Amino acid sequence: MINQLPARVWFVGAGPGDVDLITVKGRDLIARADAILFAGSLVQSAATQWAPAHCLIKDSKEMRLEQITDWLIEQAQPGKVVIRLQTGDPGLYGALIEMVQPLDKANISVEVVPGVSSAFAAMACAVESLTLPEVTQTVILTRVEGRTPMPEGESLQELASHHTTLCLFLSITLLSSIEHELKAAGWAEDATVLVVHKASWPDEQQIIRGTLANIRDKCREAKINSQAMIIISPTLGARHWPDLKKSKLYDAGFTHRFRRAERISNKEQS
Repeated sequence: MINQLPARVWFVGAGPGDVDLITVKGRDLIARADAILFAGSLVQSAATQWAPAHCLIKDSKEMRLEQITDWLIEQAQPGKVVIRLQTGDPGLYGALIEMVQPLDKANISVEVVPGVSSAFAAMACAVESLTLPEVTQTVILTRVEGRTPMPEGESLQELASHHTTLCLFLSITLLSSIEHELKAAGWAEDATVLVVHKASWPDEQQIIRGTLANIRDKCREAKINSQAMIIISPTLGARHWPDLKKSKLYDAGFTHRFRRAERISNKEQS
């Protein structure tokens, strides 16, 4: 049982915004929590709605890293369920390791519960697919260099040169740089761009579609300058393509371990 565990902190992914997109495991942990520290600048307070009456709930939006880890260490006692509730998935731009290291030094166990990323939520809200057969089978999750430098070999131009799906986090104020870097990587001015602000957030989600040439103006007009996922992909808009390469998995002529291929007549093929 969780209440018999030694001192431990659970890092729980709250998902992209809609509180119903938290995992069942995450929700069940919240329902047993003694203390929750949630990232209030990105996570809705409604995500703590399942917490019991005795649970201590604190917002970390004004806290420094040391204050966050000190609070977690102070609350972590044998038998207590202590949760750090983070937006999206804790392992993706979540400063997870920075917070885990002090806990390791304090001999406090750590467990991570994954969450739905805003990249996946954005594509779901727009009814788009990150991958398509014979179009792209690769997804790059990255960001544009700003105050945080990018490692060597990971400039946007270098990554964009693969012409696969690009999901850009934390970069909505850098659309001018994105346009410049993608054009330098060979993307056309009319390449489709999708921007989703607060994907899955009830009453706050905005979906903006445009091109490299006009997406900046469209986002400025919509006053989107934070909490937005930018996706550039050769798959965008495929819902309306007249011709689409189909998956082999469901092809009647394709054999896999659950189904034998069917014989297809020339008439059926035509």
